[in-house]
Amino acid sequence: MLTVSKILTVMSNKELKDVIEEELHTKVNIQGSHGGGCINEAVTITTDNGDRIFVKINKKLEARTMFDGEFISLDVIHAMEVVRVPKPIKVIDLPSGGAAFLMECLDIHGLSKYSAKLGEQLARLHLLNAELEEKGKKGEKFVGRSQYYKYIDKFGFYTDTCCGFLKQDNMWKDTWLELYARKIDLQMELLNKNYRNNEARELWSQLIPKLPKFFEGLEIKPALIHGDLWGGNAGETSSEPVIFDPASYYGHSEFDLSISKMFGGFGSSFFDSYHKLIPQAEGFRKRIDLYKLFHYLNHWNHFGSGYEGSTLSTLRTVLQYVYP
Repeated sequence: MLTVSKILTVMSNKELKDVIEEELHTKVNIQGSHGGGCINEAVTITTDNGDRIFVKINKKLEARTMFDGEFISLDVIHAMEVVRVPKPIKVIDLPSGGAAFLMECLDIHGLSKYSAKLGEQLARLHLLNAELEEKGKKGEKFVGRSQYYKYIDKFGFYTDTCCGFLKQDNMWKDTWLELYARKIDLQMELLNKNYRNNEARELWSQLIPKLPKFFEGLEIKPALIHGDLWGGNAGETSSEPVIFDPASYYGHSEFDLSISKMFGGFGSSFFDSYHKLIPQAEGFRKRIDLYKLFHYLNHWNHFGSGYEGSTLSTLRTVLQYVYP
């Protein structure tokens, strides 16, 4: 993985500064670098008028697709005015390859004081699409609101998004089951290509015909979800909670809680506050395990066979729910 200093050796500090100035039509100064996580690197810049901008940098060929999907994800969540996200500014192609994503720079710290508040806001975000449906039935108009502030009656998204750097198929589907099964299929196809793990594919083949059992008696309406809400993608400013790095689409609200339960970072106050607005439905815990399957597969495809055991164990557990 390239560090910021290595990125700026390949692509000089001046070159990065020049391309950003050309795109923003203003002078900028590069103020400092950030670790940026395991996929991207990042720097902070300031403009002539004092605005601070956070810039994510990635040299991979798929960087533009990844950042375009994140841009729209942030733009849609921002339009809902429920939970704070960094406001997206622009995605630009870099002369030496890859892309950079410019967004509002927020002073974000670890989630603590506002954990319960974030749980409430996430639930409100998940409920909003159904509320927009009811408002539409009553003839309410949303004049002056974003183009995204409207009821969505299918499962999918306006564009493909990336969970990590792997593209998700967000083509609109009539049912949540269709969309989720397709996402697992794509992960399995990639796994078979890179690791040729027959056991994972066989277990998934056994599970496919039984998937409807997880949703018996449940009415699932499309909900706008973050898509990758682990502890590292949530935090807070001095005044409110913040979520970032989304891989959004309209899916099942419970999906957002699956990865939040996998790697820590969310206390009981977060979940308690969430479930006050959206109580756990029958079969919730079994579906959470089903949704964890996507994330374990995604981590296996990103980071290698260290996630093989967790993936196969999850598959076996989920199969036991429908093949007792």
